[in-house]
Amino acid sequence: MPPSTPPPPAVPFPGSRPSRFARVFLLLFGLTTAASWWAARVDLPTLFSREALQNALVFLVDGFPPALSSEFLLFLVRPALETVQISLLGTAVALLIGLPLGVLALRFLPYGGSRAILSLFRSVPELVWALVFVRATGLGPFPGVLAIGVAYGGVLGKVYSEIFEAVDPRPLEALQATGASRWRVFWYGMVPQAFPHLVSYTLYRWECAIRASAILGFVGAGGIGQQIEISMRMFNFGEVVTLIGILVLMVAGTDALSLRLRRRLL
Repeated sequence: MPPSTPPPPAVPFPGSRPSRFARVFLLLFGLTTAASWWAARVDLPTLFSREALQNALVFLVDGFPPALSSEFLLFLVRPALETVQISLLGTAVALLIGLPLGVLALRFLPYGGSRAILSLFRSVPELVWALVFVRATGLGPFPGVLAIGVAYGGVLGKVYSEIFEAVDPRPLEALQATGASRWRVFWYGMVPQAFPHLVSYTLYRWECAIRASAILGFVGAGGIGQQIEISMRMFNFGEVVTLIGILVLMVAGTDALSLRLRRRLL
């Protein structure tokens, strides 16, 4: 009989004995979380205090029944369309900014400065960009488009570069072996692999832009958010409930549309 082969050495279950780095990281994370809880003055009893619950109850009581008059609903058509338009144009501007900068930020195609520009764009929240552009161009939807375009352009460029760099390197190596230039390797090797993920993430960012455009309305960047701010200032909570409901329907509709687009395109 042939000699039996010795069994392979036992491999410890990953995570059964955390490394020193993992233990130190968890300790620092716990200490940082505790310090943040204290510094942010988180007070859960205040959230569930009698005064807070009474204020929430007043809002709910005054918000129902919601404002559903035909005159008010017709008035909301324009700000709702503005919100969709801001999100679409803002995502388009972000695509025009993020795609070229994301490509130029690849280690495969080293061009200096692109990563720094992307870091600058995404480090400033879109709300702050909106305040800057409102100051520069005035009230209305245009500063909202610019704010979403610049802020989301930095995010898209960062994610696009990571998607490109995560593709299978074997087709790239095969193209390089044939003497193809870097740009040909990128176009024929990277783009076909990364395209589904690029489309999926861009559509996801469009969904986020719907919500962001509503928030930007609070600083005068147009859309349905500006109407929410006006109704809250006038204590018309019935109108606020209607506006929130319309915003929920818009986000749900955008989600369904983007899902259908993903199935068709991918």
